[in-house]
Order: sequence, then structure tokens, then C-alpha cells
Amino acid sequence: MTIDADAPAAATVRTPPRRARGRLPGDLPPKDDLARICRVDHAGEYGAKRIYEGQIAVIGRGRYGRTLRHMAEQEQVHLRYFEEQLVERRVRPTLLQPLWHVAGFALGAGTALLGERAAMACTVAVEEVIDRHYEAQLERLGPEEQDLKDSIRRFQAEEVEHRDIGLANGAERAPAYPVLSAAIRAGTRAAVWIAERL
Repeated sequence: MTIDADAPAAATVRTPPRRARGRLPGDLPPKDDLARICRVDHAGEYGAKRIYEGQIAVIGRGRYGRTLRHMAEQEQVHLRYFEEQLVERRVRPTLLQPLWHVAGFALGAGTALLGERAAMACTVAVEEVIDRHYEAQLERLGPEEQDLKDSIRRFQAEEVEHRDIGLANGAERAPAYPVLSAAIRAGTRAAVWIAERL
């Protein structure tokens, strides 16, 4: 059998490109997902700091003053970490930070004006949402972000401590606790959703 040298070369078989697979649990999130995590966590810790500042302004000289300052100091450490993350990763803070500045203080001061138990109910409601929020982030982050995961896990444990302090100090005996708690949880979830996107 002879081969015609002038015959066109056999067509190469091309395999169709693989479709990008969905992310699996533990995979490293895309860069903008990491930016959203850092932005929303910074916004949340900033808001928490302002809530405690509002409560301290109203009831900081009372029997819970030391407890509120302890929790505020922990929130300040969390906030400082996420401020550093924003700088390192070149992520802008939420556009709504001026709103969190006012709204956080107003929520803290407003619940404190309703009484010490209402202030504790505010802490419980906010920290319950943040605990679940951090847990969801830990499930999304991969091993390449171990420092971020370790920090979030440590902060989550301190947020749970704050929730437990609130429960131990009469949060559930606050006036209209179910309504107050549900409203604050809904507001906190909305704030998280907005801060991730703006």
C-alpha cells in the first residue's frame, strides 16, 4: 500500500473542553468570595464594637459595665484583625460603614435604654446570627486560608461566649423578648447580606 504524500493530514481529534466543576466543600473560594468574607466580617465587627459602645454609654457605670467593656475589647481585637486583612488583600470596606457607625450605636444605646436585660437580649440575638455566619464561612474556606480559618474559629468562640453571658444575665427575661430577639436577628441577617454585596 502506498501513501500519497500530497494527501491532507488526518484530522486531529479534539476533546471538548471540560466544563468547570462546582466548588466542593473545603475548596478555596475564588478571590472575590474571599473579599466578600473579609468585607462582611470587618463590617460585622465594626458594628459589634459600636453596639457595645452604645450600651456602655447608657449602662456602662452599672453592674454590667465591666462585662460590657470585656466584650467590647474582644470585638476591638476582631476588628483590628479584619482591618489588617482588608489592607493585605486590597479589599475596600463596605460602602455602608457610615450607616453601621450610627445604626450600631443606636441599637446598643436603644436596647440599653429599655433596660439591662434588653441589652443582654440584643447581645444574644446578634451573636446567634454571627455564630451561624462564621460557621458557614468555615465550611467554605479551604486549607490554603488556614490563618483566616483559625482566626474566625477563635472569634466565633468568643462570640458564643458573649451569647452565653447574655443568657446567663437575664436576656430571656427582657420585656417582649421573643419579638425583640426576632427583630434584632432579622436586622443582623439583613446587615450581613448587604455588607457582603456593598
